[in-house]
Amino acid sequence: MQSSNPVLGKAFNQPNTSVSQNSYQELEQKFNSPAASSMRTGRMTIEDVVAKTGFLFAILVVVGAVAWSANLGMGAVMLGFLGAFGLAMAISFSKSIKPGLVIAYAALEGLALGTISHYYESAYPGIVSQAIIGTIAAFAGVLFMYRSGRLRATPQFTRAVMGAAIGYFILGLVSLIASFFGVGQGYGFYGVSGLGLLLAVAGVALASFFLVLDFDQIEKGVAAGVPEQESWRAGFGLMVTIVWLYLEVLRLLSILRNDR
Repeated sequence: MQSSNPVLGKAFNQPNTSVSQNSYQELEQKFNSPAASSMRTGRMTIEDVVAKTGFLFAILVVVGAVAWSANLGMGAVMLGFLGAFGLAMAISFSKSIKPGLVIAYAALEGLALGTISHYYESAYPGIVSQAIIGTIAAFAGVLFMYRSGRLRATPQFTRAVMGAAIGYFILGLVSLIASFFGVGQGYGFYGVSGLGLLLAVAGVALASFFLVLDFDQIEKGVAAGVPEQESWRAGFGLMVTIVWLYLEVLRLLSILRNDR
């Protein structure tokens, strides 16, 4: 089974985890049945992923609340994001999952998000609650469409999303460089106002589409019977995408409110 998700790829791109459509359905029924918990099978279940993801977000929220209350400076944001990026690379390319690194990643993301959210809230009162509601709504909407079969990670869909993501990051890098030379005003790292709005909308859409890839690979991982320990990696992958989605929603709202 080949994974299209770069975060989950190390765990799920194993030659011995290929399954046919029939065996996929049989395994999914087996591992999602009430009698087949991860404690009995040693394999990852959807319940494992939900539990690990919830635990990681609890850590993120607690650390974020402390960072918010402490009113830390931008140095804390840089420390959190750079530290989280380093850990993300280590987790993504590691053959074996290390729960301690995943937990540390959640804490560093909490440090960065709590600090930067406080900054946005000071500039635009009420924006954080709006961003949280928007992120939850987008997540729930994509999950509903995925479960109902309206959105599926087909090869064509995956190629389109990955190609768009590459273009998005290249355009974002060009805009970032342009902003350093004074091109565009009032939109922070994203330069020209029209380009900033375009990037924000594209970012929300891409992060939402990446959730489809996450759901697909988690479902396939369960069906293929990957080890229970990999639920940490699956939870980590979901956290990466949801944090990205939240930041894009937050940025989009700030641009829209700045235009008023």
